[in-house]
Amino acid sequence: MQGTIDSTPDTTAEIEFQPSEHHDFRVLGLITFLCSEFLMFAGFFVLFLVFRAEAAAWPPEETEVELLLPAVNTIILVSSSFVIHYGDTAIKQGDVKGLRKWYIITAAMGAIFLAGQVYEYLTLGYGLTTNLFSNCFYLMTGFHGLHVFIGLLLILGVLWRSRREGHYGAEKHTGVEMAEIYWHFVDVVWIVLFSIIYLLTLI
Repeated sequence: MQGTIDSTPDTTAEIEFQPSEHHDFRVLGLITFLCSEFLMFAGFFVLFLVFRAEAAAWPPEETEVELLLPAVNTIILVSSSFVIHYGDTAIKQGDVKGLRKWYIITAAMGAIFLAGQVYEYLTLGYGLTTNLFSNCFYLMTGFHGLHVFIGLLLILGVLWRSRREGHYGAEKHTGVEMAEIYWHFVDVVWIVLFSIIYLLTLI
């Protein structure tokens, strides 16, 4: 019938939907986790300082600490923070090969640090249960060494995933950033630990 208005909606018309933005909270979650981990380390640091303040001699004569090897280890670990940052910078520029190069170097430096720590344990001449100082020493450095090992696994995981074409790129590098943040955390904790256990102990 002419003049009738067709009120039937056009089902074939394309409807544009604005994509909803989904924020990536993985980095925020990691930072929150690391804050809780730092509080745990802070508890160890406070206990160590309290024991040191109350002890007649700290450390006792049979548990003296060495400075040279830990100092070299410190230089290696702190330097690795700069190296891993080069890898993060490379992937943000779309340079996957640069990412791999700098992360391989970082992994090697982390492995050297752990090897140096194991060598230190084997040559100290005292064990975990020798006295209160040795108990604190092995607990704090060992717990940190565990975190270094976990960070090393994260770095190796990034290297493994980077083998897949397009897995990381200039616009897709959250996993790389998370590994870098974790590694910086490990370095910061070690600087505090080195200062308290080694430098302060020798004063």
